[in-house]
Amino acid sequence: MIEFLKGTLILSGAIFMFLAALGLVRLPDLLTRMHATTKAATLGATLIMLAVAVHFAEVAVVARALGVIFFILMTAPVAAHVIGRAGYFVGVRLWSGTVKDELKPHYNPLTHELKSGLETEPHDRGEPGGRTPS
Repeated sequence: MIEFLKGTLILSGAIFMFLAALGLVRLPDLLTRMHATTKAATLGATLIMLAVAVHFAEVAVVARALGVIFFILMTAPVAAHVIGRAGYFVGVRLWSGTVKDELKPHYNPLTHELKSGLETEPHDRGEPGGRTPS
C-alpha cells in the first residue's frame, strides 16, 4: 500500500511538473506563463517531496522535506509576483486576448510610478476640490 502511495505521489508530481513545462512553452505571454509555472511546479514539487518523506520515513528526512515544501510554498508565489510585475513595468506586452488590465490606471509608464488606491486624483473620490471628509 505504501509503495502504491509513493508511486502515485511521484507520478502525480511528475505530471504537474510536466504541465508546468508545457505551460511555459505553450502559453502566450509572461503573466500567463508565470501563473502556470508557479501553480503547477509548486504542486509538483510538493507531491514529490511528500513521496520522499513517505519513502524514507525518518524524522530528519521528513523534517527536511516539510521544510522544502514550506519554503517552496512561501517563495514561489512571491517570486512569480515580483517577476511578473517587473515584466509589466519594463513593458512586456500582454497577450492580445487579455480582457482586463487592472494595473493600467494606476501605473504611469513615463515615470514608472505606481499610485496606490489612496493617492487617487481629487475627481476620483467624488468630492469637490479633493478634500477628504473630516
